[in-house]
Amino acid sequence: MIVKTILSPCWLASQAQITSAVDRVAATLGNATPGTAIFFRADDIGVPGDNMRRMLDTFRSHNIPLHLAVTPAWLTPARWDVLRQWADTDDLWCWHQHGWQHKNHQRSGKKGEFGTDRSDAALRADLSKGRDRLAAIMGAEFAPVFTPPWNRFDLRVGPLLAELGFAAVSRSAGADKKVPLPPELPDIPVNVDLHTRNEPDPGDGLDRLAEEFETAARTGRIGVMLHHQRMNDAAFVFLEACLKGVAAASGLKKLRLDRP
Repeated sequence: MIVKTILSPCWLASQAQITSAVDRVAATLGNATPGTAIFFRADDIGVPGDNMRRMLDTFRSHNIPLHLAVTPAWLTPARWDVLRQWADTDDLWCWHQHGWQHKNHQRSGKKGEFGTDRSDAALRADLSKGRDRLAAIMGAEFAPVFTPPWNRFDLRVGPLLAELGFAAVSRSAGADKKVPLPPELPDIPVNVDLHTRNEPDPGDGLDRLAEEFETAARTGRIGVMLHHQRMNDAAFVFLEACLKGVAAASGLKKLRLDRP
């Protein structure tokens, strides 16, 4: 398993910069148009760790749902026992499929596990293996929702997902314009990226992050992507403030991808 744990520069910002960004996002959430939907999706799930447990505890403390995109090849029955124990019986979690091995198969260009450089048979086989493994380990906890690694896949994948019984997809905002899906397979995208940011200046990164919240709110849906392996204390402080703002904003609708 290879997961980048590189910390985005924005989470090395000063306390004053973090506080300013927190205040700005809190204002966005508090002033959002009533009925604005919001959801949180954590990618690269499968291996227990301190940040994983802290993330679950943080969402539980605010009673806010979290969508957990699990890489099937990383999950074992023993690991699931730990994760399920940490999650407890709270009805907050949408455990769903994040590819198969989170492995890049593209020979050039942008990374992709289910991209143009793979055969139809290979695509179908890995989608099926991932679904079957998670269903076997998780049982009824497995939700038939698919999040592709790197938030992208080839045109052939949507029809395959529909054939395999998936109920929804979650990619990046705008992906539907490049790779449309069958009408029976809704795409519920993320449009705010907390932890895989590349701005070299911490203050600039926080400004761009706050702008993403503002832009997303204007669309009527805020989809927030998390990567717990890339979080430090500052990132958890920011997440805590976001969830507190969501809990306090009575006009926000907490979206569940597995319950349309």
